[in-house]
Parts: sequence; structure tokens; C-alpha cells
Amino acid sequence: MILATTDTARKVSAKRSGAGAPIEKVGSLAPSTASGGKAPRTPRGERTLRKILTAALEEFGERGFNDASIVSITRRAKVALGTFYTYFDSKEELFRALVRDMSAQVRDHVAPVLSSGTGDGLDRERQALAAFLRFAAEHKQVYRIIDEAEFVDPEGFRNHYETTAARIAARLADAAAHGELRDDESPLALEVAAWATMGANVFLGLRFAVWGHSDPDEVAAITNRLLRHGLGVR
Repeated sequence: MILATTDTARKVSAKRSGAGAPIEKVGSLAPSTASGGKAPRTPRGERTLRKILTAALEEFGERGFNDASIVSITRRAKVALGTFYTYFDSKEELFRALVRDMSAQVRDHVAPVLSSGTGDGLDRERQALAAFLRFAAEHKQVYRIIDEAEFVDPEGFRNHYETTAARIAARLADAAAHGELRDDESPLALEVAAWATMGANVFLGLRFAVWGHSDPDEVAAITNRLLRHGLGVR
């Protein structure tokens, strides 16, 4: 699939406007992270909740959902067992919160690269992929947690991928509107391109950030050439 157009095919030459919504810092809490009605109301409470989520990431990442325990999580977090129930009703609720939190962290890790990136739409996708690969290398547990979410938290699992694909689709549509990508004028074509891009990113992260240690910039550059020129002989 060749997504890129040539510079001479640009339909719009005006510069883009600002990025829009503010970008949350990596590590900030995702909306509705705690169980319903249990969101922290103070900075200290937010720090405690973050400690629980960090401990849960380690516990679920190492032991999986079934073998993980609330007691082990509170020990890792160095908080009392009762403190856990201040924020969560159960291990299942904590897992669902962690899926939302990790999905938000992936988004927030990539967002600054997109807002400050240079070049055309595919250049920004290259930079975004490199940033994601670095995140995956530092947070290998995210793959196990998201995979388990298919069975523990099916709604969160689907939401993670649907919202990620929607963000990619919006970026591709914006690039097409600026003459940087071919505009197929088909909602299905845009959705296919977004899901294909996301699928490639996910498995590139698994192969080259979790299972291997290849240079993120080099992997992203090779992927970018594939998006620009396809597999056919030119």
C-alpha cells in the first residue's frame, strides 16, 4: 500500500494550526482510573494511587492476572491493604483501571512527538512509531496486560485498539487533507489504513522492543519506507 503523494501533488500549502488539546504528562492518571466514586481528591491521594498502579503493572506483568494477588500488589506498593480498597473494589477493577492507564500512557508518550514533529504526515508517523518502540522497550509488561485484557476486560481491550486506530485515522485524514497522502475518498480505505498501521506498530513493538533490542529509529525508518513506496518494484 502506497500512502504518500509527491510534493507536487500537495493540495494545501498552508501550515497546520496548533495541536489543540493540552497534552497530559506521562505518568499522570487516566480519567476514571479508580473505581467509581473513589477517585483521589488530593495530590497525596493521586501519588498513592499511582504507587498502586505501578505495583499492579509489575505484579500483573510478571505473574499474570490469575496468579496476581491484592496482597502482593499492596506489598509492592508499600501501602496498607485497607488503602487498596480506598481506591478499588476488587482485583478486576484494578486490572481494568490499569488497562485504561497504560493505554493513556502510550498515547501521552507519543503525543509530544506528534505535536512537535517535523516533515509530512508519514514523517510524523515514523517519529511516533520510534517513540512507541522506546516506550514498549521500557514497559514490556504492557503487552502481557493488554493481551490478557481480551479475556479479563474485553470492553477495555476493544476500546484500547479502537481509540488508538481512531487517532491514527484522524492523523492520516489530516495529512491527506494537506496533500501529503493519497486521498481515496473512502471511509473504509481510511479505516483499513489506520488499522493496518496500528497492527504493524503493535507487532513491530513485540518483535523489536520486547523480544529484541533493535534501534527504534532504524526500525521506524524501514517501516516508513514501506508505507511510502510499498513492496512493488519501482
